[in-house]
Amino acid sequence: MTTPSLVLPFGGQPPPPPQPQVQLQQAQAARDVNTASLCRIGQETVQDIVLRTMEIFQLLRNMQLPNGVTYNPNTHGDRLGKLQEHLRTLSVLFRKLRLVYDKCNENCSGMDQIPPEELIPFMEDDSSKLEERSAGQSRPATEERREILEVNKKLKQKNQQLKQIMDQLRKLIWEINAMLAVRS
Repeated sequence: MTTPSLVLPFGGQPPPPPQPQVQLQQAQAARDVNTASLCRIGQETVQDIVLRTMEIFQLLRNMQLPNGVTYNPNTHGDRLGKLQEHLRTLSVLFRKLRLVYDKCNENCSGMDQIPPEELIPFMEDDSSKLEERSAGQSRPATEERREILEVNKKLKQKNQQLKQIMDQLRKLIWEINAMLAVRS
């Protein structure tokens, strides 16, 4: 008795063995989700929670209370079932939101927290604060900033000179107008 021959796929060759690195990378990619997409999922979950909550309030508003008024027990039971289903869905959504929140915090735990004041650009007159901030930067950037500060100082001086000249001209024109008014 002979054993039947095994028909191999892939043109008679045995299939290639699965590559463990590729499988590990795919599993790692599935576990490591981008923080931005987690935030988007969280936003969609919050929108679903709001929608379900609105539906719950709509059901509660339309539900008749059994206070002696005639009501249909079947309709009341259906609405009560829908209400319980919405509440279950809502609790699942809150659990999902908690998971997304925890995963986002886990992903962002290693990041340096930058105070919001440093993210807002603003102008300063004190060059010392600007130099303190730029102390950690490279030397060419520091030199460039010094040049910019020097140009700004020169510009302020020129603006001050122009202002003085304009004031002198204004005073001169005033005196000329006063003399012309006295003559007439």
